[in-house]
Amino acid sequence: MVRRARGTSAGLDRERIAAAAVALVDRDGLERFGVRRLAEELGVDPMSIYHHVKGKAALLDVISEVVLAEVVAVPDGAPHDWEEVARLTAHSYRDMAYRHPRVFPLLVTRAQASAVAITALERLVAAMRAAGVPDRVAADAPMVLFGFLNGHLLARTGGGADGPAPVPEFDPQVYPGMAALAPWWADFGSVAEFDRMLAAVLDGIRSQAARSV
Repeated sequence: MVRRARGTSAGLDRERIAAAAVALVDRDGLERFGVRRLAEELGVDPMSIYHHVKGKAALLDVISEVVLAEVVAVPDGAPHDWEEVARLTAHSYRDMAYRHPRVFPLLVTRAQASAVAITALERLVAAMRAAGVPDRVAADAPMVLFGFLNGHLLARTGGGADGPAPVPEFDPQVYPGMAALAPWWADFGSVAEFDRMLAAVLDGIRSQAARSV
């Protein structure tokens, strides 16, 4: 691909750079991502990118913002009960993780302090406070919810575009308990499994709120 000369914009803007960066990571993974490779993809000199985004760390933050913007916390007309807000946010977050399995580790390993990330949390805690959930519980709830989501989804999307690795077989002579439970893990990575675990998390938050009143 022919590059434009140093300093020329080639019609670049932050949005075009961000979209190309996400597409590059989706295709090739984070390990191969860098400013020079992105510049080659866009057909520009690397310095043209630096005019809009100040370095690789800032680019990683931009990539995170782009995929987080796909998470629809509360669609128009949806109920504003805090559990429903949490459930809708969690499912939308899961959908995003499966669309971008190679980007998703960024959301787990880097602090997410962008406006799009904070807005999603604000919707949840605002709904909790409006429902009378004690502030101590409302403060802990996003950490508990996203701790579960990040760990669960990182394990389920760890296979990248190929999906999660299958649950291993267990020798019943060595691991009788694990072998006995193995059939219950047949839906590993499914929406049904996700819903069960999400329900356990929300039940725990609800119980904590009831005990704290």
